[in-house]
Amino acid sequence: MALFLKALLGALAVVLIQLFSQSRLFYLAGLVPLFPTFALISHYLVGSQRSPSDLQATALFGLCALVPYAAYLVSVYCFATRLPLWMNLFTSSLVWCVFAAILIYLWQRYV
Repeated sequence: MALFLKALLGALAVVLIQLFSQSRLFYLAGLVPLFPTFALISHYLVGSQRSPSDLQATALFGLCALVPYAAYLVSVYCFATRLPLWMNLFTSSLVWCVFAAILIYLWQRYV
């Protein structure tokens, strides 16, 4: 049942993104993925199975994870008029991967 509810939340997010992308409020399609659906699930699981300090560390890492996401968004923005859509999204995803790898390396080394 829990897995079904998680899938339902994901499906609802996809439907909302699709509806917003086709409306005059298309820019809200960029806000929907930022609703902390998966963060809520993650924080519940960590918070119920680990210590409060582990939950704090998870939240702090999530905050740091905004850096790769910001790098992705900057990349999409910069390439929007310079590259075809598929190349923009592919390149921007690679940018996200590079920044995420740097984040993981720095986290494991210094935190």
